[in-house]
Amino acid sequence: MRPRSEVVVATLERERARVAADLVALTKPRVVVMVLVTTVVGYYVGLAGVPDYARLLSLVVGTLLAAGGTLALNQYWERDLDARMERTRTRPLPEGRLVPLEALLFGAALTTAGLAVLALGVGWLATLVTATTFLLYVFAYTPLKLRTTLCTIVGAVPGALPPVTGWAAARDDLGVGAWVLFGILFLWQLPHTLAIGRLYQHDYARAGVRLLPVVDAEGRATERQIVSGCVALLAVSLLPTLIGLAGGVYFVGALLLGALFVALGAQQALAPSIPRARRVLLASLLYLPALLALLAFDKA
Repeated sequence: MRPRSEVVVATLERERARVAADLVALTKPRVVVMVLVTTVVGYYVGLAGVPDYARLLSLVVGTLLAAGGTLALNQYWERDLDARMERTRTRPLPEGRLVPLEALLFGAALTTAGLAVLALGVGWLATLVTATTFLLYVFAYTPLKLRTTLCTIVGAVPGALPPVTGWAAARDDLGVGAWVLFGILFLWQLPHTLAIGRLYQHDYARAGVRLLPVVDAEGRATERQIVSGCVALLAVSLLPTLIGLAGGVYFVGALLLGALFVALGAQQALAPSIPRARRVLLASLLYLPALLALLAFDKA
């Protein structure tokens, strides 16, 4: 038999590893990766000269910490709501694997550290945009989810700000290019989020979340907004070429990608179904990285 001291040490090590894994889960790593990608693309597209790699490193580290902290605080505020939904009830807080105070302190520490890194290594403008992202996501979008269908619109604002942070880090301004990138991310989130809402409509209804697919029982307004969001996204996605940020290859690619996305959205609107909503969601997940890759590849 193993000595009792070895058993205690092994148990403590397993517990520390579990807590560490649960803390990482609070940050929603897949969402953080998307935030980092859009931020770096915003930086690269906005760059007019040679990259400042020290500044870029600070941008990546600061954004990583601030985004992870913001998402952890979101899970702290929504722990009771998450416990009522099948898709989220196994998260660390609803299952009791972490206590709320741990999540609160962890999220606050990460967010503060991220803003400090941005302030010291990037500049005040990028820090201000990131702070605005944090405030809108945690103190506007999160509480509005239980009150109004407008939460989707409000939530799309902080979701669209990461490339603006990247642009601000590259140029120290918020020129028209930054707002074109913002518009692309903002409009992309509408069909993406509404498709998720359609797929998990009953789960959200059980938790009292006021997404449009929950309130719009017949689905007409939801499907209409999916199509209008896809059409508006197609139009705005062409602007980088028209304002001189990208070339013709990007324009053709954006046109084709946008047309396919509109077609899938229209199919869902004409004959709503769970499989078609799932195709819209999958298309949204493929569309954004493909569009950003084209933009980075064909930067003017």
